Amino acid sequence: MYLYMNGKLVGKEDALISPFDHGFLYGMGLFETFRTYGGHPFLLDDHLDRLNNGLKVLNIDVRYTREEIVKAIRLLLKENKLEDAYFRLNVSAGIGEIGLQTEAYENPNLIIFAKPLPPQNPFQEKKAVILKLKRNTPEGYERLKSHHYLNNILAKREIGNSPDCEGIFLTKEEFLAEGVVSNLFWIKESTLFTPAIETGILNGITRQFIISLARKNGMHIHEGFFSLDEAIQAEEMFVSNSIQEMVPISSFDGKQMPGAKGEKVRKLQRLYQQHTVNLWSRDLL
Repeated sequence: MYLYMNGKLVGKEDALISPFDHGFLYGMGLFETFRTYGGHPFLLDDHLDRLNNGLKVLNIDVRYTREEIVKAIRLLLKENKLEDAYFRLNVSAGIGEIGLQTEAYENPNLIIFAKPLPPQNPFQEKKAVILKLKRNTPEGYERLKSHHYLNNILAKREIGNSPDCEGIFLTKEEFLAEGVVSNLFWIKESTLFTPAIETGILNGITRQFIISLARKNGMHIHEGFFSLDEAIQAEEMFVSNSIQEMVPISSFDGKQMPGAKGEKVRKLQRLYQQHTVNLWSRDLL
């Protein structure tokens, strides 16, 4: 398997990073995960906007363009003999001295990983389990998709490796937040509900796209601070991320939900699929 590292293809056994990289020493790094459909990197412009904005926050002096990343994606698909793939684009700060650095990082490391996609299951659904572990607050003013992942790892250990289960975080104030690797949505009548960014969740790219898609197709959107009791009244529920797309929930905190049989979620899934092979940004909907 080949990786793309700082402009070159590298075998995974030959990919090396210095122990003085501040991505390793202090967690100064960001990543994006996305997938291709027929070779098209769905919503890549949105992923790069979030990445580049986050790099400014971390004082990493670099900006990545669509052209540069698409070139890398095509190389990785070709050399790894993949028609489509799961991609992780990772940027670490680069080498620095031991100690906290306030100056800009000028030589970051870019690594893009590609791996085969799991087979798609049109009837996939998950159980949503409320985690005992609370969602930690962001390290800064907003949650970045950063190397700081201990909260998620501990949550994953809590629920185990079952592929049909997703853990749902609550905030310390007992408001619904997000899944271990997903954003949370539910539907009641013609309204789509989802926790607000102010709860401290990651503003997922797929989350943002689904909100735009639902609004364009006549649904009301309600982002806010919600209790378990409010969500448990949902007619249908799903979680989302860029790889699994929209996964219907079959039970929430023990209450049965329609899961993959839910008509409103299925309609949103069909609308989602209409855009996967050509859309660069939700702004182009």
